Amino acid sequence: MSELAEDAGLTERQTHRVLADLVESGYVARSRVGRRNAYRIDEGQPLRHPAVAGHVVGDLLAALMPRE
Repeated sequence: MSELAEDAGLTERQTHRVLADLVESGYVARSRVGRRNAYRIDEGQPLRHPAVAGHVVGDLLAALMPRE
């Protein structure tokens, strides 16, 4: 979590809050793996903003990934 917070330019507390909101909204699923949490993004979730209606999270992630 500290690595994610640092990469995002947030505090760990802010990162926990954002992640909890994403889990609650259904965009991210959390599961226990031993003593740690594992997270999975639901790429089929629709984006909420009206300007991107009709697109899903996977579309956004694909646009952000480096092209080979």
